[in-house]
Amino acid sequence: MKTHSIRTRFIAVTVSAVIITMVIVTTLGIIAIRNLGMSGAEQSMLLLCEAGQKTIDSYLSDVEQNVDMVSVYVEANLRGIGDHQLKEHVDFVDDFFKKIISHTGGVMTYYYRIDPTVSSKVKGFWFVKDESGVFVEHEVTDIALYDTSDTSSLVWFTIPKASGKPAWLQPYITDNLDARVISYNTPVYFNGQFVGVIGIELDYSFLKELVNNITLYDNGYAFINDSEGKLIYHPHMDVLSLDTLPSIPDGIAGKDNQLVRYRYDGVNKLSVRRILVNGDFLNVSVPVMEVSKSWQLWADVIIVIFAVLVTVLIIFIRRYTERITKPLMELTRVAEQIDQGNYENKLEYNGNDEIGILTRTFSRVTSNLKKYITDLNDLAYADALTSLHNKGAFDIFISNIQSRIDNPEDSLEFAVCIFDCNKLKKVNDQNGHDKGDIYLKETASVICNVFGHSPVFRIGGDEFAAILIDDDYRNREKLLKQFDESCTEKRNTETAVWEKVDVARGIAVYDPKEDGSVNDVVRRADKNMYEDKWTTRNA
Repeated sequence: MKTHSIRTRFIAVTVSAVIITMVIVTTLGIIAIRNLGMSGAEQSMLLLCEAGQKTIDSYLSDVEQNVDMVSVYVEANLRGIGDHQLKEHVDFVDDFFKKIISHTGGVMTYYYRIDPTVSSKVKGFWFVKDESGVFVEHEVTDIALYDTSDTSSLVWFTIPKASGKPAWLQPYITDNLDARVISYNTPVYFNGQFVGVIGIELDYSFLKELVNNITLYDNGYAFINDSEGKLIYHPHMDVLSLDTLPSIPDGIAGKDNQLVRYRYDGVNKLSVRRILVNGDFLNVSVPVMEVSKSWQLWADVIIVIFAVLVTVLIIFIRRYTERITKPLMELTRVAEQIDQGNYENKLEYNGNDEIGILTRTFSRVTSNLKKYITDLNDLAYADALTSLHNKGAFDIFISNIQSRIDNPEDSLEFAVCIFDCNKLKKVNDQNGHDKGDIYLKETASVICNVFGHSPVFRIGGDEFAAILIDDDYRNREKLLKQFDESCTEKRNTETAVWEKVDVARGIAVYDPKEDGSVNDVVRRADKNMYEDKWTTRNA
């Protein structure tokens, strides 16, 4: 009877154990890489969609803020509803609206319309942007020809009148211009009586540039649909040329911030969506195949490497059984840790053999994956132009401050300073957007030089913010004076206009007795900034 020596059996067992171990390690490595790759891709989609939402919402919120600001001034200026009083009042609003609208991009029309039941003579005004970008007064729609209690027509007037509150309207064809717009409108009252409507209509194609900047992988893109599931903008479809708006693909309308799978034109895709402030939805869509490519390459490399190593290990197992066992066990442990999301494990083995190659390769793969995830997070929260933190990072930072405010045992002192670049539009219009970018970088440099110990953020196209804490908080008056002097010095320097810094700023100090949230402080700082802007502009 044929027998096998202990050594032979030991080698057989060891070889079997090594093979099994390598299969486990390979499987765990592939699963870990697949999970990490898919998780990273999904996270990048979520972050990209969130960043796009914040960019578009920031613009739409600016429109809301401008219309609401005009509404406040309108109701404060309204002294009566007699024809003579209304005429003087409308002229005042016209002048004020022109100043406000000059800072808002994408506007097609703006208007202030008086209800014909209030006055048959004073109708208000309607300004339309012409081809040269100048707002010219347009003949107004005769509201008296419509039943203003019917909210299916003349929606920009009838819906705010019926609801009695500001409202974003779904896309519609604006009267007399035959153009598709979205609008924000707010009703005006005098002593409880409805007087009229103030509003801004935006050419909805302005979304094109914002949405086209949202891309991922080779064929990932973003699009927008309304609350009824109709496409508002799609980078691969000329929606404007269609008689009716097309519907989004079946299965794509999931919950906000939730990844969904769907199939369109024979391609499996992943999509995530977030709701915008006007009720529309921003969607980011990527083919599943492209998402899978982010981890399949690494999986193929590991499979090849492990296959080669198994062959080598079988040949040399008789001499290196004990030496191989320990590092293989260590690799298994680390692979399991990686599968659980722990990347901080260190592999100690550094021999110049096959297991050493495997160990170093595995470490590099882990390090590259960790760097890949970190780079994605850094990219999502960094402003590409100024290298400052972006609006998403600002929201996270103030959320952390809010958590400290909500903790009664945490005593916190801080101030928020909001900065807004004056004359940026003029620099862009007269010198080009590349010079406008220089202007923004110069502004960011001045802010960072003065508030060097505080986090500084770019929260809008021409808006920055700094959170003053510790020494910067205690020395805020001195720093503000230094900032003003730096701006004055820049403005008085004999350099190009885009290298001068002309910035309005407003600061608000957190008062626990008055401020219920960080947003209260931010709003006061923003208000103070606008007061500074108007003061310096009218000086």
